[in-house]
Amino acid sequence: QVQLVESGGGSVRAGGSLRLSCAASGRTASRYAMGWFRQGPGEERESVAAISATGSGTYYTDSVKGRFTISRDNAKNTISLQMNSLKPEDTAVYYCAAKYGDIWSLRPRGAYDYWGQGTQVTVSS
Repeated sequence: QVQLVESGGGSVRAGGSLRLSCAASGRTASRYAMGWFRQGPGEERESVAAISATGSGTYYTDSVKGRFTISRDNAKNTISLQMNSLKPEDTAVYYCAAKYGDIWSLRPRGAYDYWGQGTQVTVSS
């Protein structure tokens, strides 16, 4: 069992930055690939970024490439999502997720085993 707790959401103007964090507890987080998903009002939950279990591979959806950076610290069992140049269309609830084993690309929602409760990100124009 892995418990995930997100933090760092909030409201920001377009062009601003936010940093999301996800603290993992329970079984060794380093055995899990991790991902960030988001879900806007009336939309499907989409994969935004993901990182391999060792941190050697990072993957992004096209709409956030060059603006978002995912990272992990396995010693502290945390992952982060640095979000720069935010746009109103980035507004969503952001979720941290864990998948046992490794990944070599973005994976869909169903591939992940554990989820956090979500944190709201609101970007105003």
